[in-house]
This record gives sequence, C-alpha cells and structure tokens, in this order.
Amino acid sequence: MVPSRGLFITVEGGEGAGKSTNIAGIQAYLQSRGVELVVTREPGGTRLGEDVREVLLRPREEPVVPMAELLLLFAARAQHVEDVILPALAAGKWVICDRFTDASYAYQCGGRGMPASAVRALESLVQGELRPDYTLLLDTPVDTGLERVRGRGDLDRFEREELAFFQRVRETYLQLARESSGRYHLVDASQPLEGVRARIEEICEELFACWAPRHPVAR
Repeated sequence: MVPSRGLFITVEGGEGAGKSTNIAGIQAYLQSRGVELVVTREPGGTRLGEDVREVLLRPREEPVVPMAELLLLFAARAQHVEDVILPALAAGKWVICDRFTDASYAYQCGGRGMPASAVRALESLVQGELRPDYTLLLDTPVDTGLERVRGRGDLDRFEREELAFFQRVRETYLQLARESSGRYHLVDASQPLEGVRARIEEICEELFACWAPRHPVAR
C-alpha cells in the first residue's frame, strides 16, 4: 500500500524570531506522535543548496543585484524541491522547512522592492502546483529580533541590512498572513520560549488531529 501524501509545513519569520530553536521543538513533538518527517531549510537542503546558501549569506564588497539574489534562491529551491521535498511527501512523510517561497516575497519583494510578479513567475516554473499546506509565522518586533541576532556574534550579509529593510520584511510577512489566513498560523515569538513552544504544540496537535484520520499510513 502506498502511503498517503505527507504534509508540507513551512516555518517563516524575520531575523531573531527563533525559527531554529522552535523547529527542533516541532520535530521532537511530532516524532513523539509517531510522525515520520524530514526537516530541511532554505536556502539549503541539498549539497547544491548549501553551496548557494554560503554564497548568499557571505558578506562581500560587491553589491549583489536583487535579481541575481532571487535567481540564486530559486536555483537552490529547484534542486531542493526535486531532490528532497517532493520525494519525502510522496513517501508519506511530513516536511518541515525552515523558510520557503514566502521568504522570497518577504525579503526580495518586501525588503528589496522587487515586483511580486517576478517571484510568482519563478514560483510557478520551479514548483508547479507545490505549495505549503500550512505555514507557521514566528513574528517578533524588528528591534527585538535584531537584538537577539547581534547577541550571537558575526552577522551575515542579510543580517547587516538597515532597520527599514527588516521592517518591510515583517510588514510583508504579516500581509501574507492576512491574505492566506487559512494556511498561516501566527505565533507571537516575542514572548518567553515556554509560551512560544506551548502555542506551537497547540498548532501541531490541531494539524495532526485533522490529518491523521484522513490519511492512514501502512506500517
């Protein structure tokens, strides 16, 4: 018996929102419920994607043209979709991805000012019909997030952007959440970690309860 398609869940948020910490919590919680899953990230997730990630995040004197940045992200995404995401979903596994195409709308359209039509065209070309089933948006005030990031040490190329850039990124994320309220689950990531984890566990339990009865998987 072929297992039913898994859920594709993305975790989005600006700098210092605590995505890595909370994704580890999501992974542990779902695995405790017997969910088979793959945890991955963007840019990254494959050898090619990790190479592109290093290129994109490394500070450099040469200004990176926004279109070049966008195309590099989607090149990595194309490899990621074909090599990791689609095979895992087809095998009935859940995929938890640290950022996906919504990040391109937030960072390249909101932050860089690129037209949304450019992202939509690449999204259709690279992903076909693939879209996240659910998205958790870890939202925190920009000042709070940047303070957390600066406390970690060296900053990457994105983390060195000006305050207004990150404000535009946050505003775009919140707009996406309003436009796709059925897919988005907003989490106040400015509260203490225990509160964030409790809210995320509530969301995961809701998703599991809705998914499990309709998707029996052969063991």
